[in-house]
Amino acid sequence: MTTFLIGLAILLIGGALYGAYCEKVFGPDDRKTPALAQSDGVDYVPMKKWKNSLIELLNIAGTGPILGPIQGILFGPIAFILIPIGCVFGGALHDYMSGMISIREKGAQMPSLISRFLGNKVFQVYNIFLCLLMLLVGAVFIYTPGDLVVTQILNMKSTINNPVVWIVYGLIFLYYLCATLFPIDKIIGKVYPIFGAILLLSAAGVGIGIFTQGYDLANLSLANWKGIHPDGIPLIPTFFVTVACGIVSGFHSTQATLIARSVSNEKEGKTTFYNMMILEGLIAMIWAAAAMGIYNKGIPKELVGSPDVIGLVARDLLGSIGGIIAIIGVIVLPITSGDTALRSLRLMLADYFHYDQKEKKHRVILSICIFIPVIAILIFAKLSASGFNILWRYFSWSNQTIAIFAFAMITVYLIIKEKNYIISLIPGMFYSFVIFSYIFNAQIGFNLNINISYVLAAIFTVLYAILTVRSGRKLKSKADTKLAD
Repeated sequence: MTTFLIGLAILLIGGALYGAYCEKVFGPDDRKTPALAQSDGVDYVPMKKWKNSLIELLNIAGTGPILGPIQGILFGPIAFILIPIGCVFGGALHDYMSGMISIREKGAQMPSLISRFLGNKVFQVYNIFLCLLMLLVGAVFIYTPGDLVVTQILNMKSTINNPVVWIVYGLIFLYYLCATLFPIDKIIGKVYPIFGAILLLSAAGVGIGIFTQGYDLANLSLANWKGIHPDGIPLIPTFFVTVACGIVSGFHSTQATLIARSVSNEKEGKTTFYNMMILEGLIAMIWAAAAMGIYNKGIPKELVGSPDVIGLVARDLLGSIGGIIAIIGVIVLPITSGDTALRSLRLMLADYFHYDQKEKKHRVILSICIFIPVIAILIFAKLSASGFNILWRYFSWSNQTIAIFAFAMITVYLIIKEKNYIISLIPGMFYSFVIFSYIFNAQIGFNLNINISYVLAAIFTVLYAILTVRSGRKLKSKADTKLAD
């Protein structure tokens, strides 16, 4: 329990201090934000800080900060230290800077920011990875809430030959289709406070239950500080890819730039972007601790690391009624992220191929093109016993890959503005090492020896740093030349 409490202190105190430093580096002021200067009643709409913060939290907090830690805690109590450190110095900075740069750049979305600061060639590569990520987000965020409804609410088995599974998937699909085709977010926005209350109350209930039920939480020691995964999997890179959204998520940058168009004052950015990621880190810590506690009590081996752990924890800590409420909160999380992801994908593809979306027929055609591969991914995940684990790993890896593009964009921006760019370059380099070493070593990648993977990853990481800094200095030089002229 001591290590868990130390981790909470790092997250909350570290988040407060480093969040203030990040705010100082960026330097928010009283200039008009795009929500006010470009207000159009549709995309640019000023909203209150609490509402922006709540929508941001619900958009970024899918099943990642729950399922990731449930699997990541298998590495042992080192997770209680790495999650808060990564969240404070990586994830929260990533979200804050992405949102604030968007505000300064007239509400530009991530693809536009990548193109503007990293160039068209990098933008083309980024777009491919982003489209892949959005497809995987859509698939994961249908699979997980659907399975939770079937197994935890309906008390049935979630197998491929159970028609109820596909009926539930179909209903979620139908909602996503409506959200992809129509501006349903205006309606959903009215019930977001209810969703937010369920999310926060369920997380608080589980967090309190960890203490009141006296869950046995292991502490960090000389024997386990390197990570003690039962399958002997190396801590780096697998832990960071597994925990994913609970530490750093590239998907968050696409959501922060959406909310940037509703922020009325730049000084609200720290609460809206930075602090909401710290809150997601807190959710990740709570579920990591809850998972460790239930594992130590003893559960069937085949359930370890699976979504079923959510139901076991919820009912054990909160009882039948409280458990159902907590499970509903977890079901809501991915649904409120998945709809945004697929709608964003439709708009991105339409922009990329210059395919007009004013006509309903065009929206339907493009939506069908998106949903067909999502269905194929779902069928693949259901056909194999390890299908979901493979899907989760590809989702997590592509998510972290998107993050290094965002870190590079932030670094270039800070270089141009003559600010401390090291704060984004270092986490960008770290995650560059993580994604390259993972894909070189993993069975779903190149399946190379781990030491060879480390060497190759180190080379690519150095190249990443050199190219990022060079891009920043090149743009800074151009900006200085224009000023001189």
